Amino acid sequence: MDASPAPAPEAALRHTVAEGVATVVISHPAKRNAMTAAMWRALPGLLADLAADPAVRALVLTGAGPTFCAGADISSLTGGEDPQALAVAAEEALAAFPKPTLAAIRGFCVGGGSQLAAACDLRFAEEGASFGVTPAKLGIVYPASSTRRLSSVVGPAWAKYLLFSAELIDAEQALRAGFLNELLPAGRLDGRVADFTRILTSRSRLTQAAAKEFADGRTDRDAHWAAQAAGSGDTAEGVAAFLGRRTPDFTWAPGSVPTPG
Repeated sequence: MDASPAPAPEAALRHTVAEGVATVVISHPAKRNAMTAAMWRALPGLLADLAADPAVRALVLTGAGPTFCAGADISSLTGGEDPQALAVAAEEALAAFPKPTLAAIRGFCVGGGSQLAAACDLRFAEEGASFGVTPAKLGIVYPASSTRRLSSVVGPAWAKYLLFSAELIDAEQALRAGFLNELLPAGRLDGRVADFTRILTSRSRLTQAAAKEFADGRTDRDAHWAAQAAGSGDTAEGVAAFLGRRTPDFTWAPGSVPTPG
């Protein structure tokens, strides 16, 4: 009797936490890791849990196997769900994650995949990756928030190029456009991401948290971060460690310094 075919791997978001780094894996191999409606819905809650975990100092978003994410699995959208609303909610939750985020990209990073990658703070890719924002192929108006975020990452000229044409660009073009922070040779992505996240987890969380808000354009928390810096002791520790040629022991964490008023 012939063996029954193995069931297709389940579409899911998988995650691990190790050495201060949460790794979230987009896993839907049958469709190049396209995001299903259930995956879009699950991402904000997963991110909220990881943000609240004091063991998590940074987050890596990647795809299972040789592909990052080929967009949205349209076939999974039923019952009149608005695919844009689901994607934007997930994108905004990722952009609001309070700790450093890094997209580790192989293969296709297209449509919703590029949307998620743009919502990360940093993007590292392996040679051979492809990038594209494709709503012009379908007559879809790309969300305003997503358009503004893409433009802030690559500038208006490249954002218009991608959105007007819906053409894919290669990893070298994505690096020149400013979409990528680093482009790695084949086989080097995982090692570089591991090395870089070790650097991130060794640095001051106070510096990172304030810098993330400021760089993202928040303008109402200057006094808050000044008070956090004054009460944290991180600056004194950093200077003492530098002068003593030792590794600093930064102690600031969210909630460790009372907010005045």
